[in-house]
Amino acid sequence: MSKRDYYDVLGVEKSASKEEIKKAYRKLARKYHPDVSKEDDAAEKFKEASEAYEVLSDEQKRAQYDQFGHTDPNQGFGGGGADFGGFGDIFDMFFGGGGRRRDPNAPRQGADLQYTLTLEFEEAAFGKETEIQIPKEEECRTCDGSGAKPGTKPETCSHCNGSGQMNVEQNTPFGRVVNRRVCQHCSGTGKYVREKCTTCGGDGKVTKRKKINVKIPAGVDEGQQMRVSGQGEPGVNGGPPGDLFVVFHVKSHEFFEREENDIYCEMPITFVQAAIGDEVEVPTLHGKVKLKIPAGTQTGTRFRLRGKGVQSVRGYGQGDQHVKIRVVTPTKLTNHQKDLLKEFGDVSGDETQDDGFFSKMKRAFKGN
Repeated sequence: MSKRDYYDVLGVEKSASKEEIKKAYRKLARKYHPDVSKEDDAAEKFKEASEAYEVLSDEQKRAQYDQFGHTDPNQGFGGGGADFGGFGDIFDMFFGGGGRRRDPNAPRQGADLQYTLTLEFEEAAFGKETEIQIPKEEECRTCDGSGAKPGTKPETCSHCNGSGQMNVEQNTPFGRVVNRRVCQHCSGTGKYVREKCTTCGGDGKVTKRKKINVKIPAGVDEGQQMRVSGQGEPGVNGGPPGDLFVVFHVKSHEFFEREENDIYCEMPITFVQAAIGDEVEVPTLHGKVKLKIPAGTQTGTRFRLRGKGVQSVRGYGQGDQHVKIRVVTPTKLTNHQKDLLKEFGDVSGDETQDDGFFSKMKRAFKGN
């Protein structure tokens, strides 16, 4: 099944800005995150959106995608993905190529791990210190990672003599050559465990749930990740361990919305407050603050509360909070209230808050 167009996945135009792409991804990530969504295909849609965002948020990857689409321009002649592995062996045979071979017994770094951590809106804004548990492979203590039963040791593989590779003869257009392949008897380790450790079954590793203390900085956002060095899978043959990447999923808030480090909210006020002005209390992440509403304020008017947003995750700068006013029209009025409003209408005549707009209309009609 062919992949969907990345722009269609995020629901944006090809001319979309970087901010529009990020906003679209965050919306989909919150909707389809497996920890939140109950849809059967939520995990697939979340993965699809993350893949699209990874490409379109990177200028170089996006430019390549715009030119070639899902086709890898480095995939070989005509995009056919031809396998040149056999010729690679031949070239190694004729031209050396010894530097391309990897010593099976050389130390290698362990694999990286990824963990998704769900945060409340406020936790992402202010940071927190928490403990997580991850399934992690550790060196078997029974056999000290050798995989052999205590009292015994791994033996040198008799098929490859400990090299981890075997020579395989092959007929080619260049004649009969010898290719080197990974030894299938020892899987390239050069060792053979005759009596396996009963704890790890000869793997030399066991899986356990490990507790890790994680300090989350203030200002993290949806989809961002933090690396915890040395907390990945253990290394091979004495190599260093991999790293743990903690990916953040931030829950939505019932009142606030976030864009970068700025917070947005909508504040309802009565038409009386809008008409004659008032001072109201506005909730912020930092507590309630007083906001002066000027007389004649209209629906959609925006106010800025400086420094009431989210701290930059890089440690410098603070966002603002943007308050959008919504004038609420009452739906249930007593007879007395209706009489008062009628009296207000009679006194006001046809005056409105936007005299300029209606003046322009009158001039337009006079011209006709």
